[in-house]
Amino acid sequence: MPEVAARSALILSGGVAHDFPTSSAILAEVLGEAGFETVVTTDVEGACRGLTGERRPALLVFNMLRWTMRVERYAHLRADWSISLSPPAREALAGHLRHGGGILAMHGASICFDDWPGWRDLLGGVWRWDRSSHPPLDGPVRVTVATGSHPIVDGIGDFDVVDEVYGFLDSTPDVRGLMSSPHGGTDHPLLWAREVGAGRVVYDALGHDGRSYEVPEHRRVVQRSALWASGHQLS
Repeated sequence: MPEVAARSALILSGGVAHDFPTSSAILAEVLGEAGFETVVTTDVEGACRGLTGERRPALLVFNMLRWTMRVERYAHLRADWSISLSPPAREALAGHLRHGGGILAMHGASICFDDWPGWRDLLGGVWRWDRSSHPPLDGPVRVTVATGSHPIVDGIGDFDVVDEVYGFLDSTPDVRGLMSSPHGGTDHPLLWAREVGAGRVVYDALGHDGRSYEVPEHRRVVQRSALWASGHQLS
């Protein structure tokens, strides 16, 4: 089994409809405040395959929006941003969790790897083009925190944030929202944490752009999520 680099985070970045260079830089700053040494890469295939090398990061952070782009309105972007992980990359990613690694998946990560059913099994929920949606990004939304439900959110109050609120995802039965926000007549989980094999996964549906990380409550949630997912004690 590859050696784990303690409190190291590899941020997988890039894709469409978002300023990923900026948000990944801010995310690296946020994680740095929690003691993580971070590296950002857009080589998603290579990064996943590299998990079988001599050293692997404690935490994989998905801050990206790349998928097969079979939806016709994205056809002009396929050449640059379409992705389908190879079987060895998929196996290495699943193995990262089996061997105790952590994953923190932000926002658009639920849309990624749409041709791989195993991604839903690992992440806990994914976007479906025939049902998932979000309201327009035109002002603050209220986020309700399920305080006391998990160490990641203990002591953190409800907050307002300018962000895209993803909803109507295809989630696994064990998903329990640690944060939520309503649209379309129902509340939607915006944060969950789950154990997969010996590893841990956190999905945070927020993080459309840098404004999301300016909110102190969300910034703290991201830091705690990274620490919990990588197996560290929360303060």
